[in-house]
Amino acid sequence: MAAPRIIPIFLPYQGCRQRCIYCNERIATGVAPGALSEETLQKIMALSSGRSKPDRRPVQIAFYGGTFTGMAAEEQTRLLRMVQPFLREGRVDSLRISTRPDEIDEDNLDLLRRHGVKTVEIGAQSLVEDVLRRSRRGHTVEDVLSAVKRLRRKGFEIGIHLMAGLPGDSRQSFATTIDRTCILQPDTVRLHPTLVFKDTALETLYNEGRYSPLSLSEAVRQSRYALLRLEKAGIAVIRIGLQTTPEMEIPGNVVAGPFSPALRSLANAGIFRDMASLQLSAVAAEGRTVAFLLSQRDLSDFRGKKNENLAFLTERFGLQGIRIAGSPDYPRGWLTLRSDGRTVVLHRTGLLTTLS
Repeated sequence: MAAPRIIPIFLPYQGCRQRCIYCNERIATGVAPGALSEETLQKIMALSSGRSKPDRRPVQIAFYGGTFTGMAAEEQTRLLRMVQPFLREGRVDSLRISTRPDEIDEDNLDLLRRHGVKTVEIGAQSLVEDVLRRSRRGHTVEDVLSAVKRLRRKGFEIGIHLMAGLPGDSRQSFATTIDRTCILQPDTVRLHPTLVFKDTALETLYNEGRYSPLSLSEAVRQSRYALLRLEKAGIAVIRIGLQTTPEMEIPGNVVAGPFSPALRSLANAGIFRDMASLQLSAVAAEGRTVAFLLSQRDLSDFRGKKNENLAFLTERFGLQGIRIAGSPDYPRGWLTLRSDGRTVVLHRTGLLTTLS
């Protein structure tokens, strides 16, 4: 089934009983806090229907930001009822909400189910207790496990949101989080590296020298690891990195951290570089021109930023040249190398996944 086209509706801080150490939703979402009005909803829906290209995917309205099930039941009901006309008219197929793992109970889930919610995304962020404590999340790993069990029992699609580079996090603890996520088997995962936003407790720690964010290269490395591990487990990674907002581009709002709108592309480029390197190591290609066949949609990732992968492979393996053929019919994630009568075929999940 195709991934849905999501119409996001942001509810910054609503339902949140505390503020996490890294959180500034005004910058992260680009939306000012406040109750959603009927007028604002109509504007959002009008803009969403004005897209220029046809899109046959199912459509979901998603309530993001804040803690949806942490709001009063009356406010949850008000918001869910506001979007019912779009469900009845067929403009929207289902609803999606995001919430904390410790704000989910049977009554919450029954209310969501009655109003057409299909997908619940859990803000887990980490599955390591010390990282959760240092990030002031206010919930435990067990809360996440319990939430997943409740959601699965009720038949919801489950998304888990994770962060890399939180206070107290390390390569080892992040790998533990990814491994535990694979065991949980959610339907989807979102991942983004921690950014230091202005006016957060994390900014204070950073200015005091008590917190160091990930470098961009380290964020790419950890994202690459997560992508491969989750893909091997059959879990779709629907986003890597935060969606850029105009507020993020204002100087001083992102104080520090691996801020890049191309984080997924950089991770995928690293995966294809490693795939090609593994294939070239299996053949005697020095001094030869080699040919790669892959999906047309993977061409940009294979080449890398400014053709960096091609330059790396040419120098590393002493190649005379590289020919690339992108086919619209070739499946994504596969790479075929042809050199001097030899053919080596590899899928990206065939790479070893270590983070050390």
